[in-house]
Amino acid sequence: MYMDELIDSYTAGPGLLREAIAGMSADDLKARPVAGRWSTLEVVCHLADADGVYAERIKRVLAEDKPPLRSMNPDEWQARLAYHERDAEEELRHVEFTRRQMARILRSLAPADFQRTGHHSEAGPLTLETLLRRVTEHVPHHVQFIQEKRTMLAKKSL
Repeated sequence: MYMDELIDSYTAGPGLLREAIAGMSADDLKARPVAGRWSTLEVVCHLADADGVYAERIKRVLAEDKPPLRSMNPDEWQARLAYHERDAEEELRHVEFTRRQMARILRSLAPADFQRTGHHSEAGPLTLETLLRRVTEHVPHHVQFIQEKRTMLAKKSL
């Protein structure tokens, strides 16, 4: 039962993200109202990129025997992957598509499959369950920062 609930939470992530940015203008999405922090668009792009990385890691853990899993440096990705040239709606659709595809795969697994492992270059051995939990928690974690940005933008417009 726990895994079904975790997969349900995973598939709910795009809706949380979509709700968090609803009604934001292009300028709002690109604004950096909190000094030293990414814009909302950069956060959305980061989530889309990270979802792709997590999907690849999960697939490797399922398809290969204890595969190596490379880390990613979010700041390098943000600096080099044209985040402010990207479209928030496309990024959201990417997250939605990735999670729908992965949910179909995840729902087909036997309970023992969630204990398969890969070896992360920084974190060491990680089970499929751990990877799924981490990616599931990723959107809610970042939605907090989007809400903070929205609050700051609202204060600046007063």
